[in-house]
Amino acid sequence: MKDIQFQEKQYLGNNKFNLFIRLIITIACIGSYYSSDTSDDTAGLFLIIGISVLVVSVILFLILHIKTEVVDDNLILDGFWTTRKVKIDLNNIVKTEVVKYSKILFNRPVYNLHIRGRVKFFTHGNWAVELTDKEGLNYRVGSQRVEELNKIIKEKIVL
Repeated sequence: MKDIQFQEKQYLGNNKFNLFIRLIITIACIGSYYSSDTSDDTAGLFLIIGISVLVVSVILFLILHIKTEVVDDNLILDGFWTTRKVKIDLNNIVKTEVVKYSKILFNRPVYNLHIRGRVKFFTHGNWAVELTDKEGLNYRVGSQRVEELNKIIKEKIVL
C-alpha cells in the first residue's frame, strides 16, 4: 500500500505567462469590437474571438499540468495524458534546497525539460525545490508549497 506524504496538483491555467497573453488578446479583441465604426461581420468576429479566448482560458484552469507526490522513498511527477511519469528515487538525492525558479517574471510551464544540466518541472509560482543526485544531475521542481515539499524530502534523505 502506498504511503503518500505529500501531494500537490498544479493546473495549466494558473501560469502567469499564458494567462497574461490570453487576457491581452481578449482585451484587444473586445476593445476592437467596441471601437469599430462599421456594422459588418468583422466587428462581430472580434467579439466572438475575444469571448472564445476567455472561455478557453477558463477551461485551462481545469487541465492538470503536474501532479507532484512523495510516496515512500520516491518523488513522483505525473503530467499530461501523453507524458511519461517521472519517478525520482530519494535515496539517490544528496542535497535539496529552496531556490527562486528563475530571474524572469513570466515563465512558461515545462515538464521534464532537460536544459543546461538541469531537469525542470514547473507550472506557476516563483519558487522551486532543487534536488541534486549522486551523479550531479539537478532537478528543479516548481511548487506552491516549496517549504513543505523541501522539509519532507529532507526527512527522507536523512533516513
